[in-house]
Amino acid sequence: MADIKNYAAVTAAYWAFTLTDGALRMLVLLHFHQLGFTPLDLAFLFLFYEAMGIITNFFGGWIGARFGLRVTLFAGLAIQIAALSLLSITDPDWEIAFSVAYVMSAQALSGVAKDLTKMSSKSAVKLLIGVHDHGRLFKWVALLTGSKNALKGLGFLAGGVMLSWLGFQLSLWSMALMLIVVLVLALTTIRGDLGRAKEKIKGKELFSKTREINYLAAARIFLFASRDIWFVVGVPVFLYRNFGWSFDQVGGFMAAWVIGYGIVQASAPRFLKRTTDAQSAARNAKKWAAVLSAIPAIIALGLTPGVLASAGAINPGTPSALILVGGLLIFGVVFALNSALHSYLIVAYSDHDKVALNVGFYYMANAVGRLGGTLLSGLVFQYAGLVACLWVSGALVLAALAFTLPLPNRAHIND
Repeated sequence: MADIKNYAAVTAAYWAFTLTDGALRMLVLLHFHQLGFTPLDLAFLFLFYEAMGIITNFFGGWIGARFGLRVTLFAGLAIQIAALSLLSITDPDWEIAFSVAYVMSAQALSGVAKDLTKMSSKSAVKLLIGVHDHGRLFKWVALLTGSKNALKGLGFLAGGVMLSWLGFQLSLWSMALMLIVVLVLALTTIRGDLGRAKEKIKGKELFSKTREINYLAAARIFLFASRDIWFVVGVPVFLYRNFGWSFDQVGGFMAAWVIGYGIVQASAPRFLKRTTDAQSAARNAKKWAAVLSAIPAIIALGLTPGVLASAGAINPGTPSALILVGGLLIFGVVFALNSALHSYLIVAYSDHDKVALNVGFYYMANAVGRLGGTLLSGLVFQYAGLVACLWVSGALVLAALAFTLPLPNRAHIND
């Protein structure tokens, strides 16, 4: 019962954090674009955010296993409060170069905070359920990951709305105050050594692991780079600049995409009813990665004047906005299934009392992919446009597929 109470408290704190994380991304992106930052400048604002995720996941897994998940959760909440406070004092009159450097530094703190809290919650589910009931484990992992993404989508919407109604500074203060309340409640609720390893963790255990986890981590790098290459800068700026969408509309679409992605992810066990163990999950991961790789290419062709229309695939009068929005929604559904399968596999492949180490290593790979995708998003969009971002996205999915192919037909899972 104590573990269930602790897990519920960790998850509730993670959900609250996720709302602020999504809102902050949209606030920073739209606010600084409005101030005249180029797409590449905007990408740089998020680079340290993603780069710190690499370091945080690497060492955070060790910290969680050594000292328990309470420490990583409380630290994550406190650091996010500090990051929001630092961002609130930015001044539009600052030189662009100084603003970029300052915001990158504040975003680095936010990146540390995000991955500490995420690792705490993702690891806690394994500790509560164990490894023998694989069907239940898949459902819980999918529910947690999906609900997180749905809430992050709500955060995107909240960020766009708050920027329009409250402005940049007041929005940040409001979120910091909410997290202070959450941190106080977490400090008084969560007890025990949740996630603490029984044995001393050796330094060599920070580096992988098993063959399965190494391949899965490599696939995760390319999978998330394939999303972030268009998601971070390209699509939001394209919608605002080329289609004339308002902040609320851009935030609303990005929110709808992430919420829908989260709902599909949480519902993945219903879509993938035959996924009952790591063996069947690995097979499905390969199949859905192959499907996903074709979607960005089809969207890119649809946005290239006359290509699909001349082939009779679409009506010549189909609006570009419909092609882009519709295509990305389909991408979101298939991407969510891929991500849910990956999230289940990393937990299923992990030893029981070393789960924080493996989850940390896996999400370190996730952060590497996001970092690469973020940089490419600004770079490719600025110099080659959104269509080029989509073509590179498809190529990155193919690389992710290549790393899922060696996943074994038989999983070796220890308690």
